[in-house]
Amino acid sequence: MESSEEALVSELKKQLEDEDLNPEQKIDLLNKGINKALNVAAVQTNSSVLTRVKSQLYHTGVLSHCVLALSLDPRRLRGNWTAAATLAQLTSSCCVGLDPGEHSEAFHRLFLPSVTDGLLSLASQLMRRAECLSLFRKVMDSVGWLLRAHTQLTTQVLSSVHYEQIQMCDDVTVALLCVQLWIQTCTASRDFLSRLSDDSVLLLLNEVVGQLAVSSDPAVGRASVRLILLMANQLQLKLQPLLLSFRGLDNVLDKDWRGQGFDQEVDQLIALIQSDRGTRSPSQVSTEHVRAACVIQAAWRSYQTRRRVRSLNRAVSTLQRRYRARRRQQQQQKEAQQWEEELKYQVCVRRQQARRAFHQKQRQLLQLLPPDQVQSYLQECERHAAVVIQSFWRGFRERRRYNNTRRHTLRHTHTQQQAAKTLQRAVRRFLQKRRAATAPPTTPFWIGQKGLTDSRRAELKTQVEEYIAVHPSSHVSPEECERLHEEVQLLLLSELQRVEERRREEQRMEALLAHTHTQLELLRDAPPLPVLTATDAESFLSPSGPIATRARDAHNAMLQASRLPWWRTLGEPVDVFSPAHLQELEAELGGLFVGGSAEVDKLTELDGINL
Repeated sequence: MESSEEALVSELKKQLEDEDLNPEQKIDLLNKGINKALNVAAVQTNSSVLTRVKSQLYHTGVLSHCVLALSLDPRRLRGNWTAAATLAQLTSSCCVGLDPGEHSEAFHRLFLPSVTDGLLSLASQLMRRAECLSLFRKVMDSVGWLLRAHTQLTTQVLSSVHYEQIQMCDDVTVALLCVQLWIQTCTASRDFLSRLSDDSVLLLLNEVVGQLAVSSDPAVGRASVRLILLMANQLQLKLQPLLLSFRGLDNVLDKDWRGQGFDQEVDQLIALIQSDRGTRSPSQVSTEHVRAACVIQAAWRSYQTRRRVRSLNRAVSTLQRRYRARRRQQQQQKEAQQWEEELKYQVCVRRQQARRAFHQKQRQLLQLLPPDQVQSYLQECERHAAVVIQSFWRGFRERRRYNNTRRHTLRHTHTQQQAAKTLQRAVRRFLQKRRAATAPPTTPFWIGQKGLTDSRRAELKTQVEEYIAVHPSSHVSPEECERLHEEVQLLLLSELQRVEERRREEQRMEALLAHTHTQLELLRDAPPLPVLTATDAESFLSPSGPIATRARDAHNAMLQASRLPWWRTLGEPVDVFSPAHLQELEAELGGLFVGGSAEVDKLTELDGINL
C-alpha cells in the first residue's frame, strides 16, 4: 500500500506534467509540494522515511524540474526571486542524505554538477540586485550545505563562470559572504579540506589571497586571514608548500593589514609563511620580496588605470551633455521670462493708453451735454457696463453647461451605438448558425446512388448502349446542339440569379429585424417625457424617410383625435388620417415634428399626451 509521502510525491509529479503551467506557477508548485512532503516525512519517528522521500523525489524527476527552474532566464522569472531562492534551498536540502541506488554514478557525475551550476547561476543574478542581498545569502548557504556533503563539487564551484562573476563584484558584502561560505564549510566539516585534492586547495587559497590583495575592507581581510589559518590548522604541513607559491604575501599582510584590529592573527599568518624560509639567504628573500611587490603593484596600478580610463570617456560625455542641457534650459527660461515681461509691459501700456483715450472722450462728451443730463448719462453708462459684465458671465456659464451636457450626450450615444452593433452582430451570427444547422446537406451530382452494385452498373451500361444503338443521334445537327446548350446555360444562369436574389432578400430581412429589435430596446429604455431633452429626442429619429413620414402622420392623427370634442367620438369612428384633418392640424401646429426642440416644448405644454 502506498504511503502518504509517496502519494504526495506522485501527485506532485502529475501536476508538473501539465504543459499549461508558466515558470512562476511551476516554481510555486515545486516549493509547496516539496516542502509539504519533507514536513510530513520529518514528523515520522523513523529516520529512513526522510531518506526514502528524497530518493523518490530524485527518481521521479521532481528534482530535475527544480534544476530546470533554477537555470531559467531571469526575464522569465519576472522578479519572483524569493520563490526561486526558496526552491534553491529545498533542492540543496534534498540532495543531502539522498540514496541514488543503482543510479549513483549518474547522480554524482551529472545531476549534482547541474544542481551546483543552477545554484551559482541564481546567486550571480541575485548578486546584481541590491534589494536581493538576503536572498543571495540564502542561496550561498545552500551552496555551502551542498559542499559539506559532497566535497568533490569544490573544484567545480571554484572554477565556475558564475562564481568568477561573483568574485569580480565590487560589493564588500558579497566578497565577505564568499569568504564566510568557506569558513563555515571548513568549520562544519573537520575533514573537508583533507578530502580535497591539491588543485582544489590551491584554487581556494588563490581566491583568499586575491581577496587580501584587492579588498581594503577590514571585515573581508580578517575573514580571509582566519580562513588561511583554519586551512593551515587542518592541513598542517600540506599547506606550507602551497603558501610558498604566493611570494610577497607576508609583506602585503605586514604593510596593508597591520593595525586593522586583528594584528594577532596577522602575526600568526606571517610567522607561518616565514617558518619555511629559514634556509634561504636574506638577499634572495629581499630580492624576491621586491620583485613580488613590483608585480603586485604593477598589476594593481594597471587595473586601476584601465578602470579609470574606461569610465573617463563616459563621465566626460555625461558631464558635457548635462552642462549643455542645463545651459540651454537656463537660456530658454531667460528668453521666455524676457518675452513674458515685455508682453506684460506692452499690455499695461496699451491698457493705460486706452483708459486715457476713453476718459478723454468721456470728458469731451460731458462738456457737450447739458448740466441736467450729466447724472442720467453716468447712470446709463453704469447700467451698460453691468449689462456687458452680466452678458459675459452668462455666456461663460452657458458655454460651460453646454459642454458638460454635450460630453454626457456623446458618451451616452456612443454607448448605445456600441450596444446596437453588439446585438446586431450576435443576431446575425445566431441566424447564420441556425440556417446552417437546419439546411439539409446537399449531395454532389457526381456521387453515385446508394446501393449501386457492380452488376447493376453493368446492366445500366448495357441498356444505355442498346438505346444508343436503336436511337442514333446522326440526324441531330451541330447547330441544334449549340442552341440547346445555350438555352440550358441561360436557364441555369437565371436560376442562379434567382437564388442569389433570394439570399440577398433574406439577409436584408434579417438585418431589418435586428435593427428593429435594437430600436425596440432603445424605446423600451427611453426616459419619461418630463425629463426628455432635445438630445435624447434626436436619438430616436429614424434615418428612413418613409418611416419618419409615417410616424409623423400617426402622431399628428393621434393629436387630432385627442383634441376632438366628446360628441364627435360617438357613433361612427372619425377618420383621423384624412387629408383634410391632417392639413388642418398641420396648419394649426405649424409643421409639428417629433425631433424638433420647438415641437417638444409644445408637446410638454399639452396635458395627457404621450409620445
